[in-house]
Amino acid sequence: MSELDSFEALKVIRRKTFRKYLIVTIVALFLLVMAFFIALKTGPVYISFDKLINLLFGNGNQTDVYIIQQIRLPRILCCAIVGAALSIAGLAMQGLFRNPMASPSILGVSSGAAFGAALAMGFGIGSIFGSYSVTLMAFIFCFGTTFLVYFLARTSGGVSMTMLLLSGIAVGAFFNGLVSAIQYLVDSSTLPGIVYWLMGSFASCGWDSFKLALIPIVIGIVIIGFCANELNIISLGEDQAGTLGVNVKKVRVLLLIGTSLAVAGSVAISGIIGFVGLIIPHIFRMIVGPNHKILIPLSIIGGAAFMIIMDAIARWIIMPDELPIGILTALLGAPFFIYVMRTKKKYRMGGE
Repeated sequence: MSELDSFEALKVIRRKTFRKYLIVTIVALFLLVMAFFIALKTGPVYISFDKLINLLFGNGNQTDVYIIQQIRLPRILCCAIVGAALSIAGLAMQGLFRNPMASPSILGVSSGAAFGAALAMGFGIGSIFGSYSVTLMAFIFCFGTTFLVYFLARTSGGVSMTMLLLSGIAVGAFFNGLVSAIQYLVDSSTLPGIVYWLMGSFASCGWDSFKLALIPIVIGIVIIGFCANELNIISLGEDQAGTLGVNVKKVRVLLLIGTSLAVAGSVAISGIIGFVGLIIPHIFRMIVGPNHKILIPLSIIGGAAFMIIMDAIARWIIMPDELPIGILTALLGAPFFIYVMRTKKKYRMGGE
């Protein structure tokens, strides 16, 4: 085959690949828009589809306007940013650890957040933050846990991925034990609040929650996004990445900071919601391959759509009450985790 033929064949492959990426992106965006309007309509108060647009812009019955603008809309936006954050955080961890079953929880950050929230709810620690005490305590402990894990993983030879993983598991187990101790010690009137928070829910999310979580989540997503090319190279192996000019230590720290910011902002307003960072990245990895430059935007869109849909189901399934969303994601995620575990060799992590 001549060089010209090879070049033309490469152009055809690139054109087909671009078309595939474009179709998947359009479908994902369509699902996100559909999820948004379905969730906007879902609730104990019936509102027809033909009124939604007018109500969004403040036109119509003022009670319905309030329900849409002040209750459902901020909750849906909180779902979207949390879903996007958890999804991209899981993607970053899988690329960094080169393990398809990795997720932010392996660093113990969720357990740290749970401990911070339990301290605020059980003993009033952080009451200087007023109504934001639980949210900010969860954020502080979530982000602080990352630095604790990284410090514990440091050795004279630096920070290895094995030590980081083991430190995360140990710290997570320690904080889980402390949370259990708090649940045992608090009075019966406080316990249900802690248990409900640990299950994950957007029931208390409003505009204040959205504003509080938006900045750390956006910063975390941007940091991970800037590391997309390095993630692709690290997927080949850290030694190979080093020979190709990647500062592996610097990228590792940046990814840990980005992941921690995204997870901390999410957990602070929604509680513990598992498996999102496992399900969404794998769905898109199976469709478009291991290129993080493509996977990152798709995971953001897909994670947002997934979380909005899950929250709508949680509100609808036992209406007028609602099911904690963490229960739904666990029921869906656990079988998916088993599937990934059983078919691990079929997944392409970049260098495999």
